[in-house]
Amino acid sequence: MTHESKTKESKSSPQSQPASASRALDHGSAPEQAPVSGGKVLLALGLIVAAALVLAVVGILARRRGYAVLARETQQMAAPTVSVAPAQPGAPVDNFVLPGNVTAYTDSPIYARTDGYLERWYYDIGAHVHKGDVLAVIATPELDQQLAQAEADLATAETNAHNAQVQAERYKGLVTTNAVSKFDTDTYVTQAASTATAVKSAQANVDRLKELQSFEKIYAPFDGVVTARNVDTGQLINQGAGQELFHMQALDTLRVYADVPQLYSQSVRRGMKIALTFPEYPEKTFWGTLVRTADAIDPASRTLLVEVDVDNRTSRLLPGALAQVHFKTPPTGPTFVVPTSALIFRKEGLQVGTVVSSAQGTVARLVPIAIGVDDGATAQVVSGLHAGDEVIQDPPDSLLDGERVTVVKPGSPAAGGF
Repeated sequence: MTHESKTKESKSSPQSQPASASRALDHGSAPEQAPVSGGKVLLALGLIVAAALVLAVVGILARRRGYAVLARETQQMAAPTVSVAPAQPGAPVDNFVLPGNVTAYTDSPIYARTDGYLERWYYDIGAHVHKGDVLAVIATPELDQQLAQAEADLATAETNAHNAQVQAERYKGLVTTNAVSKFDTDTYVTQAASTATAVKSAQANVDRLKELQSFEKIYAPFDGVVTARNVDTGQLINQGAGQELFHMQALDTLRVYADVPQLYSQSVRRGMKIALTFPEYPEKTFWGTLVRTADAIDPASRTLLVEVDVDNRTSRLLPGALAQVHFKTPPTGPTFVVPTSALIFRKEGLQVGTVVSSAQGTVARLVPIAIGVDDGATAQVVSGLHAGDEVIQDPPDSLLDGERVTVVKPGSPAAGGF
């Protein structure tokens, strides 16, 4: 190659250099990607975790708030709705009236003591009889034959006993002269003793059958009135308490039983004169005498059983009737009148429900009380209540002391028609 050609190449190279340079410039025109730093990654992760925690906390708080609202609403719905009314003041108690059961002074069912057939009866219901009067006669043919047999057995036993006694006396006389043996003598003496015992046994059997035969006649056990006749002529009669023949009552004096509340048990005394009234005699007052008490409080009813005897020789009063027994008592303090539907009967005793305010809201309080006069619709409370107490009307059976309640006024729609 000549110098001249080298010179041309060197001159032409400057034209080729810009192309390669431009290509190099084109390749380097894209910006280079810088590596991501670790701090930015941690920051992003922290933000994500923080957001998740915030969402979790918000969800937990929302659920807890929902649970609290649900529990509050449940408690409100579980609280029974009760109607209340203030306790109405009543007049001080200086007397009280109790129902009394009128019974006959003597009341006796009459049964047969022997078997047979009713031959005849003499008195019907309403008949006034005296003690010892014959009410009926029972025919007992089998018993009559048994008695005849027993008397014959008694006669046989007496004969045998007499013969044995004669033989025993004879041998006891002969043994002294050695005419008979002592062994034979003892045998006859023993035989005489055993036959004498047989006589007593036969006599007892005869006496027993005679006693049964005496029951063929039914006698009135006391002066009184026949109030029931349950047999008729020809009817089969069986001894024992399974079949009542007659029923008798003594009516000249009547017993009136009443249950006095424990509160007034110390105000009744034996010998007191007691006024009695009867529905069939609205304007008439009968007087009786308190003759006895049970001297013990009945644990089931917390009452004292008393008996008042009233003269009934005029026969105006009838056993089985209901009387109003009027008792006098020293005046007591303030009383309150509540409907009987407000009374709560439980093993703890008689109670009423009241409502009071507390930190938990309105709650029920069960108050033990003592009542005086009870006319069936209202009861007079002589202890346990105070002025201003709000008494629950018609309390639910499940009401508990200290239980939250929802109070409504009587007559409002929420009261359920009270």
